[in-house]
Amino acid sequence: MRPFLVALLFSLFASIAQADEHIKLGVTAGPHAQIAEVAKKVAAREGLVIDIVEFNDYIQPNAALDAGDLDANSYQHLPFLKTQIQARGYKISPVGYTITFPMGFYSHRYKSLAALPDGAQVGIQNDPSNSGRALQLLEKYGVIKLKSGADVTATVQDVIANPKHLKIIQVDAAQLPRSLDDLDVAAINTNYAVTAGLVPTRDAIAIEDPHSDYANLLAVRTADKDKPWVGKLVHAFQSPEVKAYVQANFAGSMVPAF
Repeated sequence: MRPFLVALLFSLFASIAQADEHIKLGVTAGPHAQIAEVAKKVAAREGLVIDIVEFNDYIQPNAALDAGDLDANSYQHLPFLKTQIQARGYKISPVGYTITFPMGFYSHRYKSLAALPDGAQVGIQNDPSNSGRALQLLEKYGVIKLKSGADVTATVQDVIANPKHLKIIQVDAAQLPRSLDDLDVAAINTNYAVTAGLVPTRDAIAIEDPHSDYANLLAVRTADKDKPWVGKLVHAFQSPEVKAYVQANFAGSMVPAF
């Protein structure tokens, strides 16, 4: 083969190799993983190949990202990310919003939080961000009162009024749907609710406003946030294809946040 043809072919193969960037994206099982599959197809058209890695808890995706075992993750809201950064010193940055999952309280026994009896057992998440979020939702519905200034970092120690003498029990978030038979009511994040066959707008007896401060986001290591592949990733997750998929498959459970 002539030298100039060899050089031309080498150049073409090199260009093709450079065009396809590979990243590892961490997601939690359920809706986040399903949405990531749609975004993966969109990203592939822009030369970004996404390997999806599923997790079954809220702690490991950030630990894996910070350690370099992932390039990005998609599963959390900003208040949760901030608490993780403060607690663990992660150098992780948000780069774009995806969807909003309104948290809800669910019960097999009662139709409203107001109907809870004195001393009812109330399950909430045991991770700091989501437990505070659940406590805020209890306050919104008037069954407890938190001290002034309590926010997403609120703890049970911040409860200053509990007229129903609710027994607040903290449980791993993924276990709460399976704990409903043992509890009077439980706060369940929407991804775990959907996996358990629950529809928030139909089954929750108390629910957050869908346009809350808890929109989910894409996160990357801070050192990577300005790299070209990050823009491709955000574009894929904020694409019309993802919006249409969410609206067609999760109506009433989540809303696009872009």
